[in-house]
Amino acid sequence: MGDFILSCLKSFIPAKNTVDRFERMRACAGALFGILLTGLISYAILPRGAGIWLIAPMGASAVLLFAVPASPLAQPWSIIGGNLSAALIGVACARLVHEPAVAAALAIALAIGAMFVLRCLHPPSGAVALTAVLGGPAVHDMGFMFVLSPVALNSCLLLLTALFFNNASGRRYPHSQQAPQFDQRQAHQTKDAAPITRLGFAQEDLDAVLKSYNQVLDISRDDLEELFMQTEMRAYRRRFGETRCDAVMSRDIVSVEFATGLDEAWELLQRHKLRALPVLDRGRHVIGIVTRNDFLKQAGLSEYRQLNKLILGFLRRVPLMHSEKPEVVGQIMSRPVVTATADAPVTSLVPLMADGLHQVPILDEERRLVGMVTQSDMIAALYEKNLALGAEGADAAVNTAVKPPQFVAAS
Repeated sequence: MGDFILSCLKSFIPAKNTVDRFERMRACAGALFGILLTGLISYAILPRGAGIWLIAPMGASAVLLFAVPASPLAQPWSIIGGNLSAALIGVACARLVHEPAVAAALAIALAIGAMFVLRCLHPPSGAVALTAVLGGPAVHDMGFMFVLSPVALNSCLLLLTALFFNNASGRRYPHSQQAPQFDQRQAHQTKDAAPITRLGFAQEDLDAVLKSYNQVLDISRDDLEELFMQTEMRAYRRRFGETRCDAVMSRDIVSVEFATGLDEAWELLQRHKLRALPVLDRGRHVIGIVTRNDFLKQAGLSEYRQLNKLILGFLRRVPLMHSEKPEVVGQIMSRPVVTATADAPVTSLVPLMADGLHQVPILDEERRLVGMVTQSDMIAALYEKNLALGAEGADAAVNTAVKPPQFVAAS
């Protein structure tokens, strides 16, 4: 019995926190910055006789906005819509119901219902509704002005500080709460899903599971989908091994510099049958990439008739005079460039290639070009890996087939 009780008590202990020290410090600093700025500005704006200039539920909102900013409960519409609707309901209940306990319970229940309908669920808004009912004479004397000041003022100021602080410190905020109906990254702009999403689970699968789960999750849908994708990729690497980029990349790279002439760069593309050339500075750092599409786009070509003739006319330099026409690679190259490190797993490049990239420059620890992984390299690496796995499976099948059955004598 004692072991059972001890096991039950242990089940209440939270799992170890997975965020690092920097993330924890960032959350603390954000809450300090947000509440301090919200309080100071509110105190400066509101009249000196104002009884309340900062309400307690803002502390709970700060926990969400700065500690878990990816949560659907911490998004802009959640804090603004949730706090304002809860304040309105709380003030109305305080005026219409004279029994405080009943008014408080009714305000909380109606506020939750309103937040579900308005899709702005925000837990601190329950405290806003409760404050409107039980806040005492100072709050009751404000009446419905309590909704505008301090609730709306505090909420907007805290939201603005969260927008600034989270993005300035490297976080993405706010998070989209809508499932994408069409993947804009699909390179060909057709109704087909992007190649990377055609295998594994589909968006419809995730939507169906979330609907059947039938509970509010404290994580945004796009984050949940990204976590599943990363989990699938990690499981694939564990199962099939981890081939690094430096094992499959091309090392003898044909490259150009910023001042390389367009005619020379085009001739290199043609001679080596390449799709792209990395553009390097003198320290072999990648500063851009020039592709066949860059040439076609600059030449204003919409079709491929008489392509060579038109390209040659575009490439020919204008003698003895300045021309607005691009003359060197640096004027038409694409930037910034998507790159990877030599020790990165090849599987990490699959989403990039699936989104339309044909080649990815590979850099060393000093960010210098050491190789290039193309779609052909990817196909060869994955094909070789599958061949090896197929051979292992065939050997296992043969060994199983020829292995004589084992009998155990009955006792």
